[in-house]
Amino acid sequence: MEIVQIVAIVLAAIGTLNWGLVGLFKFDLVAFVAGGKKFGEVNPFSRLVYVLVAIAGVLALTAITEL
Repeated sequence: MEIVQIVAIVLAAIGTLNWGLVGLFKFDLVAFVAGGKKFGEVNPFSRLVYVLVAIAGVLALTAITEL
């Protein structure tokens, strides 16, 4: 389970960086990497990334509760 929590924390960190870029520069890194041409454009790959980051955030919370 420790490896899963580490991966979850890394994915959650990537998600926070993406939200920081959205807030500061209105630049969606996930949409850019997934081939989106417009801000906030969603395709199946970017949707999968967003869902994985959301799950990772929840799993990262379990790591915090174990401290």
